[in-house]
Amino acid sequence: MRPAQVLSVLDREFLSTSEGHHTPVMLWGPPGVGKSDMVRQVALKHDVPAIDIRLSQMEPTDLRGIPFRVDQMVEWAIPELLPDVERHGPAGILFLDEITSAPPTVSAAAYQLILDRRLGHYQVPGGWAIFAAGNRQGDRGVTYSMPAPLANRFSHFEVETHLDDWVSWAYKNGIDERVIAFLRFKPEMLFDFDPAHNPVAFPSPRSWEFAHRGLQKFIDSPDLLVGTLQACVGPAAGIELNAFVESMDRMPDLDAILAGEDVPVPESIDLQYAVAAALVGRAIRARDSGDAQQVIGRVLDYGGLFPLREMGVMLVSDLYRAVGDAMFTVPQFSDWAKSVGDVMLYE
Repeated sequence: MRPAQVLSVLDREFLSTSEGHHTPVMLWGPPGVGKSDMVRQVALKHDVPAIDIRLSQMEPTDLRGIPFRVDQMVEWAIPELLPDVERHGPAGILFLDEITSAPPTVSAAAYQLILDRRLGHYQVPGGWAIFAAGNRQGDRGVTYSMPAPLANRFSHFEVETHLDDWVSWAYKNGIDERVIAFLRFKPEMLFDFDPAHNPVAFPSPRSWEFAHRGLQKFIDSPDLLVGTLQACVGPAAGIELNAFVESMDRMPDLDAILAGEDVPVPESIDLQYAVAAALVGRAIRARDSGDAQQVIGRVLDYGGLFPLREMGVMLVSDLYRAVGDAMFTVPQFSDWAKSVGDVMLYE
């Protein structure tokens, strides 16, 4: 399932806690595809805490609590990390990360917590959703086979990578437009993980964010940049991204495009991807200014100049994901839409 769909599932599952229909959710997927980040996004959207419990780092007593004697009885001290209305609030997300890396004794302690929302005398507050995530056994991580009794306590979703969803996230989070353009140009490099070779650094949605950070830190040090990019996304992808970045000195003048001047579309496909990503970035930065309508209109004008109409559709689709319905209020949109009437624009 693509990330945008998984986010919708998690969002509805969180809201369902107040209606009594919540089902614990298990997210499966290889490392670096954004499973943990999606859970954090849902918590941020609803302004609620997310308690991240790494079961791989715990002992059974860390979850169950420590026994202590009271007269002739034994009671259990409830761990402070579990959700509590007074400490954490009436609503939130209990996130059991790395659950497939937890020893069987620890995962067994989680059975009752997940299905019955209780552990001994402890009760998970009613407004708290329970999500979990883990790697598959074929991903060459430290994993245990999930026991059937535990698996049957979840609804299961496999997280896939999807370039459009990643691009939408990247624009919202200020990822360098050169990285976005490169992945539009080389979409197969968004995720390239071969567990048989057990690579240390490899391309993934998470490691491309690291590459973005590397560009910000080392763009003025070419002798360090290529090594840094390779350290983030692997040897081959790092070299290709570095070569792509070096080609940006052949980019057309973006200021001239946004001023309405006659600027030809580059013949090189890689530069077409680069200018498209850069123009969307300019539109995002102009959203809260008095020039927003003009900038969006000029981007739409330029989108109609691409020799391949599919390239223009990609540009305008990304523009819509970035600026939303404001795009439809610009006069140039109707002219652009008529010119590509037989090509579908989708979100």
